[in-house]
Amino acid sequence: MKSFIEETLDQLLSQSTFNLSKTTFILPSKRAGSFLKHILKQKVSGSAFAPQVLSTEEFIEKITSLQTIDNTESLFKFYQVYKEITPKEEQEDFETFYGWAQTLVYDFNEIDRYLIDAEHFFSYLSRIQDINHWALSDPQTNLIEKYLTFWNLIPKYYQLFQKQLLENNEAYQGLMYRIASEKISSYLASNQEKHILLGFNALNNAEQKLFQTILEQNKGQIFWDIDEAFYNDNYHEASLFIRNYKKNWEFYQDENNTITTSSNYSSAKNINVYGVPKNIGQAKYTAQLLDEISEEDLSKTAIVLNDEGLLNPILNSLPQNIKKLNITMGLPLKETPLASLFEVIFEIQQTENQNFYYKPIIDILNHPFILMKLGESSQKLQQQIHQENLVYLSRTQILELSSESTKHLLGEILLQHKTPQSLLKAFTNLCQKLRLEDALDKPLETEYLYHFHQLFVKIQNLIAEQSPIQSIKSLHRIYRDTLETESLDFSGSPFDGLQLMGMLESRVLDFENIIITSVNEGVLPAGKSSNSFIPFDLKKEYGLPTYKEKDAIYTYHFYRLLQRAKNVHILYNTEPGSLNGGEKSRFITQLEIESPVGNEPKHQFLNPLVPARKNELKKIKKTPEVLEKLKALAAHGFSPSALTTYIRNPLDFYKNYVLGIRDTDEVEETVAANTLGTVVHDALEHFYKPFENKNIVKEDLLKMKTEIEQQVKFEFEKTYKQAPINKGKNLIIFEIAKRYIFNFLAKEMKEIENDELIIKEVENKLTCDILIPELDFPVKIGGKVDRVDYKNGQLRIVDYKTGKVQAGDLNLKDWNELTKDYKYSKAFQVLCYARMIYDETPFENAEAGIISFKNLKAGFMPFKQIKNTVIDKDTLNQFETELKSLILELFNPEIPFEEKEV
Repeated sequence: MKSFIEETLDQLLSQSTFNLSKTTFILPSKRAGSFLKHILKQKVSGSAFAPQVLSTEEFIEKITSLQTIDNTESLFKFYQVYKEITPKEEQEDFETFYGWAQTLVYDFNEIDRYLIDAEHFFSYLSRIQDINHWALSDPQTNLIEKYLTFWNLIPKYYQLFQKQLLENNEAYQGLMYRIASEKISSYLASNQEKHILLGFNALNNAEQKLFQTILEQNKGQIFWDIDEAFYNDNYHEASLFIRNYKKNWEFYQDENNTITTSSNYSSAKNINVYGVPKNIGQAKYTAQLLDEISEEDLSKTAIVLNDEGLLNPILNSLPQNIKKLNITMGLPLKETPLASLFEVIFEIQQTENQNFYYKPIIDILNHPFILMKLGESSQKLQQQIHQENLVYLSRTQILELSSESTKHLLGEILLQHKTPQSLLKAFTNLCQKLRLEDALDKPLETEYLYHFHQLFVKIQNLIAEQSPIQSIKSLHRIYRDTLETESLDFSGSPFDGLQLMGMLESRVLDFENIIITSVNEGVLPAGKSSNSFIPFDLKKEYGLPTYKEKDAIYTYHFYRLLQRAKNVHILYNTEPGSLNGGEKSRFITQLEIESPVGNEPKHQFLNPLVPARKNELKKIKKTPEVLEKLKALAAHGFSPSALTTYIRNPLDFYKNYVLGIRDTDEVEETVAANTLGTVVHDALEHFYKPFENKNIVKEDLLKMKTEIEQQVKFEFEKTYKQAPINKGKNLIIFEIAKRYIFNFLAKEMKEIENDELIIKEVENKLTCDILIPELDFPVKIGGKVDRVDYKNGQLRIVDYKTGKVQAGDLNLKDWNELTKDYKYSKAFQVLCYARMIYDETPFENAEAGIISFKNLKAGFMPFKQIKNTVIDKDTLNQFETELKSLILELFNPEIPFEEKEV
């Protein structure tokens, strides 16, 4: 395959009048220029002075001698112009101005690049606005008056903006093009070099004027890269611009001046189209295609990304055979891990409250760059936040809890910065502090920090004098927009190995093997999105580009890539869930319909092979070490909840009690069910503990009622730490806790009108030995009984539940089911308490049951064995038989911990 650049150089070098040393090559991009130099070295034998090789932008700068300013800088300079012209009482702050000024500056760019008569154009535009907004209506509203005044001021903005920039020898891109088109004749008169124009397609009016002047004055040649298949088709968008130039340029009215075409598109090609779900699917399949390409052919291969979001997935999916890789497009700085850190800092800086919400603070402490510097200090601070349940933290609190290293690193960014300048200084200092001592071992992280430091310095310089930015919110917006344009350049060989680039970087370059990703409608071509104040009809009238011309540009780039390629792989996302997914590009349909015979694309739909997942229940064998751990638990005492956990799911018992795995501490924003239970239990313990072995009377309960609010608040502060309970869901739960206790005491009061109630004990810790002859070691059960009382002389063992319990949950029909079915866990628990109390104080009969605060109407719900509620020695013997059977199963090395489907 002979590339377009190679074909052109062969043609030029064959001309006897061609003088390489007195030639300037002009190409659409710097990258194309690098390739031209590389090929030129191979073509030229002997010594010769190298020609000048310039991109279009470099050529324009050479003609004008002006300094280019970027979009952000132009907005700051435009704001000064806006303030000069706009009456003071009508001036907007920078943040509001910034919203519409970007669009206006973009339109200024377009007007200048297309050499539009600005005065006539803006006059026409303001008349359109007059008609649209009923300018002649009487009376006009204040809003319409202001709106029309704005449109009438635009020509003044434009003229003064241009004037001030040119006085400072500066220009935005469009203005530079306009000035260049005015200076081209004088430039050519003083310059004897020949200009070779290579590989252009869509030219704005300024570029057309430049190139036509070069051609008409016989100061150069132009070479178009267009295939006859497209050029001869009057309806094909790939040749739209070049056909127009042939028709309209005066240079081509001379029959001797023709456009040379190639005939590569009809040569044999292997074109494959793949419908792949999601971006990650495209990345993985791209890697699979690369794996099948030989090492020699990889240097003739390019991956063209239409969506920059695919860069990271593809880099992480590259196969082992990729030894050399050149990335042209650069990694967007917003995609780097450090971007998320500064985004969180901006979030907390814009917090109006004195206190921070804990999540952004945890995000900062958990960020990889912060962890690399703070390590254990960061972990300890997070642990304290979780333990203290700090949902909201003040700056002082964070610094008090922090170590010296944490204060040094984070102290400055946790301060409330009043001005953008002070926050930017804090950011640059943070970048310095985050720099690693072993920078050479962490080159990528160091590069991230360097680029962000540069970014903040750049913004600092922009707002150094007479800054229009007065708020952190405005700074955040400027930062985001500036971040969009910044990227991290990769170093690599542009002429060797696999090439990875965006569509625009592929201009003028040719490859034998092409992989094009994200060929979806709305991505390639981009669609009808337009960020402009200029209506469509006015653009058509003045020859400004619309979405149709932009579609034609991408059509040209797409088909030009295919011209000389032998193997083409086109991938698109089949998933409709994403914003630009699901619909293949019209280019694919066009290929399927119009491709030459033999070159028709082969279409495949790919789906990842997802093996059927068998939901196998886990089994954990009881090793000697596990049995030793169980013996230690038995000696200490199995709690009823531990044993019911085993009944519910043996694997959970193994994780929680044998391995000791517990849920990690998390900040509890909303009061959890177990926290509510703890608060209610502890409050009732406080109320009833002084009445152990005493008779409860009405006055006692009335006194308790008066203390409910105070006591519940105290218990929440003790259990729920410093989390707020005075708003939102927590306030509702706080009120529920008070209501539970109030209703319970009211019910007790009603009962003691007719019944005698003596409290025996409250929240008493108990243990008892369970003698099992088959085991040669002691086994205990232990737990805390909520309350034991005598009601009219009847011993009752009471367990409180803040959740809902029904009487049926305590009704046991078959003793064998007690340790088999988790449904009877409540019955099992109260029988455990009864057995422990019997061991401490033997009784003839008792009742054991539950009071459910969510089912308070049911009152005390006793354990029943069929219809018998009495617990006596026989009942306890029956229970002990089942309990021993359960414990023997637990210690049986032949029975593993087997997972149950819960």
